Amino acid sequence: MELIKYLVTPLAVFVVFIVLCLGLWNMTRSDNANLSQKLMRWRVGLQFLAVCLIMFSVWLAQ
Repeated sequence: MELIKYLVTPLAVFVVFIVLCLGLWNMTRSDNANLSQKLMRWRVGLQFLAVCLIMFSVWLAQ
């Protein structure tokens, strides 16, 4: 369970950050609104997963 705390959770947060940056970069540089919306939807889903993993790791730490 320490793997979730020290590896999976920071990795999930990093992936959310990467998708956020890709979405913002695409929004400012391109006229492809569909790709920007798709990236932002992925970001929301990945944020949900990251928050769930963080809550699970906090629950395990108790």
